[in-house]
This record gives sequence, C-alpha cells and structure tokens, in this order.
Amino acid sequence: MSTPIKKSLENRLQQLKCHFTWNLIAGDESLDEFEDRVFNKDEFQNSECKATMCNILAYVKHLRGQNEAALKCLEDAECFIRQQHPDQVEIRSLVTWGNYAWVYYHMGQLSKAQAYLDKVRGVCEKFSSPYRIESPELDCEEGWARLKCTQNQNERVKVCFEKALEKKPENPEFTSGWAMASYRLDYWPAQQDSIGSLKQAIRLSPDNSYLKVLLALKLERMHENQAWELVEEAVRKAPSATDVLLSAAKLYYKTHDVDRAIQLLTKALERLPNNAYVHYHIGCCYRSKVLEIAYTKEAELNGNQEKLQELTQLAIKHLKKADETKGMLKRSCSYLAGLYAIANQYEKAEYYFQKEFKKELSPGLKQFLHLDYGNFQLFQMKCEDKAIHHFMEGVKIRPETKSKEKMKSKLQQIAQRRLRKNKFDSEALHILGFLGELSEEGQQAVKDSEEKAAPSASLHEEGNG
Repeated sequence: MSTPIKKSLENRLQQLKCHFTWNLIAGDESLDEFEDRVFNKDEFQNSECKATMCNILAYVKHLRGQNEAALKCLEDAECFIRQQHPDQVEIRSLVTWGNYAWVYYHMGQLSKAQAYLDKVRGVCEKFSSPYRIESPELDCEEGWARLKCTQNQNERVKVCFEKALEKKPENPEFTSGWAMASYRLDYWPAQQDSIGSLKQAIRLSPDNSYLKVLLALKLERMHENQAWELVEEAVRKAPSATDVLLSAAKLYYKTHDVDRAIQLLTKALERLPNNAYVHYHIGCCYRSKVLEIAYTKEAELNGNQEKLQELTQLAIKHLKKADETKGMLKRSCSYLAGLYAIANQYEKAEYYFQKEFKKELSPGLKQFLHLDYGNFQLFQMKCEDKAIHHFMEGVKIRPETKSKEKMKSKLQQIAQRRLRKNKFDSEALHILGFLGELSEEGQQAVKDSEEKAAPSASLHEEGNG
C-alpha cells in the first residue's frame, strides 16, 4: 500500500473504540508496572468478563512485540464472546475486531487490518455510523477496561457504566461495573453511596461473591455486624476465587483476626503460588504475630521463644519470596530487616535496610525507613550517633506524619538524657538547636499560609457584601 493509503487506514483505525485508542497506560508508568498491576493484583481476577481480560492481554502482548501471541488472545476473546453472549456476538465483538485491525496494522499486514475494519464498518453502518457507535455494550466494555487497567480514572469509569445503564437500567453486568466504580470512588477522590450501589448490584447478581466481599469491607468500616455474615457467605460460595479470598483476608487482617486471614491467603496461594502480593500479605500477617509476641514480652513470660522463632521464619520466608519476585513492594525490605533484627541476625538486617534505602520511595515511606533504621541503630547496634543522624534526616522530610513526630520525640529524649549527664554536651545542644530551628520554620510556614489566605478571604467577604 502507498503511504497516503496507509495514512488513511491509520486515520480510520483511530476512530475505533478499542484498547489501542483508550490510552490505558499512564504516562509515567512502565509496561512492567502496568502488566503487574493488571494481572497480578487482587481486583476481580475471577471476573466473568473473560473476553475483556483476553483483549487486555492481547494489548499487552502487542506492546511487548508478541503480535502472534496477541492474535491468539483475540481468538480466545472471540470464543468467550460466542459462549457468553450468543445473541449479541456482533456488537460484543466490535472491540475485539478493532484490536485485530490494530495488531495487523502494526504487523504490516494491511489487507487483514482493512478486513477487520470492514467487519466493524459492516456492523456500525446499520446504525448510520462508519466506525464507532453509541452502544451500552461498548460503554460497558470500555468501563471494564478502564476499571481493570487504570488507577485514577474512576469518575470516567463510572460515567461509562452510567451511560450503559441509561439504556438498560436493570442490566446485572452494567450495574456490577457501576457499583465497583462507586466503591473505588469512596476512597478517592470523593465520597459516593457505594453501599447502595453494591446492594443494588447484588440484588441483580446474587451469585457474585466478589461484590459481597466489597460490601462487607464497606459495612465493616461502619461497624455493621452484617459484614461477617456476607464475607463468610462469599468465601463459602466461591472457595477458589482468588479475588474473593484476598479481599476477604484483607477484612480479617484489618480487624485483627490474623489467623483467619492467613488461612484464606494460604488457599489463594494454592492457585497463585508465585504471586508476590499473596506472599507479601501472608508475610505481613506472620509479622504482625511476631510483633505481638516480641513487643509484649510474651515470649519471655510464657516460654514462647520457639513459637516466636517459628513465626519469624515464616514471615521471613514469605516476604523474601515476595521481594525476590517483585522487588519494589512497599516496605518489604524494611519489614525483612526488622524481622532479622528480632532474630538477632544483624548483618542480614543491615543488608535489607540498605536495599530499602536504594529504592525510589515516597516522602512518607522515607520517613518510615529513617525511623526504623534509627531504632535499629539505637537499640540493636547500640550506635546512638547513627540513630541521631537518621532521626534528623527523617525529620527534615517535609510531610507532617506520626513517624516524624516519633523521631522528634526520640531526638528530644536523647538530648535531655545526654544533658542530664553533661549540661555542655555538644551533640545534645546541636539536637535541641536543630529542633528549635525546625519549630521556627514550621511556625513561619503557618504564618505565611495564613497571610496568603487573608486577601482571598477579605475579597470573598467583599463579594458577599
């Protein structure tokens, strides 16, 4: 094909509604991060939308340069569409055909790309449009793709399902997607009535156990007893659905029933033996049991030293597996370091602390790390100078957090203790001077903020007047 014809073909491809035109990967996100989030995290991995998942996988395979594998995924998507929507094969296939056209275009097989464009056109022309139509099924498919693939498009996701529901208000699939989007929006950016939407979705899809776990999580936040009945029913009806097991485990972990959380996570691990997130969550559960014993001196009082060692090794085993599988999990290395410190294996603790310091961390996580490492130096290594250095480095980091307050308090205590021994102690005086400057900077920042706010407030009052 000549260049003008190829350009014309690309212009028509851009009109399609499919994964290649929906901009699903955030600009600052790597393909590895995208694929990991979509296929390895716990959100509706067992969804009935099998064709949707095949289409997403085809898109990822293409981005990795595996176009033959992408075509195989699209064949699977067509197969699932015929099985699940035998009365809507054409309309439900439009997204898949669009993806076919894009893959063949990138493979340089332009006649095949044109053939799939013609298939899309053949359906769309029935609705007086060449390559894209307004359809609740297409809105739904876009909603599922964005719900699965994106993190910060929840408002847009909800709009997709709301558009679909305008045409078919009692459709169970559309209502489920709308409820899941509402559930997400309860956490960011604004409050929604997700309890009402989840109840409505469950009414239309009474066998959807994942929806029941989401509702249980919401009800637990409101201290509703019905949460436990719902979550156990969900687990009973879907005992091998990993998204149900992982979300249910989250509920039990939050409410300090760690043993039940471990039980559910272990069942999930049978189906996902190499999933870093499952190992990470199990490791965190065992770590919480370790800390409960270690910090209440239960091991010494009740002769539970062997139990402490056993739990520590289990926590280390799973967190190491998580770290080896996916090295950028939040706090995995600092958790390992802390566990090795409890086990008196200080060289390994030091290794994992340094590994955590090499990661790209958010300001809040950097504060956590300086606090943890400072405590390690202070209590295990008996190196007060290094502890002071890390507490000061942590306090310099901007956000005001509990970690920052703890480090300030520790610095204050160290300075006061040293001054009781020697009122001219230079390090103690340096610490107090540092904390004093920090306090003055904070007060000035508050003052500056109030001064900036004052003119706008007075203008607002004048406008009201």
